[in-house]
Amino acid sequence: MFVSTAWTQNGYTWQLGAQMPEGRQELATGALNGKMYVLGGYEPGANSTATVQVYNPTTDTWTFAHDLPYPVNHNAAAVAGGRLYSFGAGAGEAFVYDPNSDSWSARASSHYVHSFTAAVGVIDDKIYVAGGTGTPSQRELEVYDPVANTWTIKAPMSVHRNHTAGGVIDGKFYVVGGRIMDSTNALEMYDPQTNTWSTRAPMPTPRSGIAAAVVNNELWVFGGEDVPELALHAEVEVYNPVSNSWRQEPDMTLARHGIWASVIGNKIYIPGGGAGASAISPTRTNQIFTPTQGTHLGNISTRAFVQTEDNVMIGGFIVQGTTPKRVIIRAIGPELSQYGVP
Repeated sequence: MFVSTAWTQNGYTWQLGAQMPEGRQELATGALNGKMYVLGGYEPGANSTATVQVYNPTTDTWTFAHDLPYPVNHNAAAVAGGRLYSFGAGAGEAFVYDPNSDSWSARASSHYVHSFTAAVGVIDDKIYVAGGTGTPSQRELEVYDPVANTWTIKAPMSVHRNHTAGGVIDGKFYVVGGRIMDSTNALEMYDPQTNTWSTRAPMPTPRSGIAAAVVNNELWVFGGEDVPELALHAEVEVYNPVSNSWRQEPDMTLARHGIWASVIGNKIYIPGGGAGASAISPTRTNQIFTPTQGTHLGNISTRAFVQTEDNVMIGGFIVQGTTPKRVIIRAIGPELSQYGVP
């Protein structure tokens, strides 16, 4: 019998990008053509804004795109088909941004409002919007088809929630955290093939007003608040759907709520957010997180002969991915003695 033990290790970093031109919280963001668009939110003084700030990671600079049709806060955003969408405003109005013309236009309104921050995901260029206030139970799921400009109501979630977040992994839509009164740690998964929800392992820390992003086929959840105490959170917790388990990563360097996350080039961008003891305390910070795939311990065994010199073959041992990795192998077993290895 040949036995080996392997670890893969990657680093992670928090860094600060250029500050936002204007502080805001309860915002939404979307990654489009390698840039991050920040839509709506509360400015200082609890004033809603229509401005759209655009961050270019290559030059570490901010510019402005055309304003939204009117000021919004607690909206949601998604990118599909090369365009940016904003949901959850007013009476359920939806708007689409065309980067080629730098203009917004109205689209079909959703059946429900989905305000106060719904969870959003994109599957096959269709946009899934779940939860938020303005729905009968704050559990409703709707799917927007940008080509047909139509909304379809799907099976509702089990948990009532607003101030929530979500992400898509392998064609499944995950919704985590949020609140009605107290913050929840509930995680649910929607399968569009069967139009059903299933309960997954709960997030370790109940939180709302969070940001979520998908990197390396894992769901990363950042920051948030605990209601009714209004305690801020800096936790970074990561869900792995294969093992249906969570792990803890290093905290955010600045605890915030009312945030949103966008992924560009395997980095997670989290701008703005509220950072004070009061409910409205918008910041201009622009935190950038380069995630890790985690450290994993695995036992791999094989009864096959192991070659010497430059070639070593271990049955069933595959390391995948494009990021750099370090693999440590420890080998023991009677098979090695015939090669002069004690």
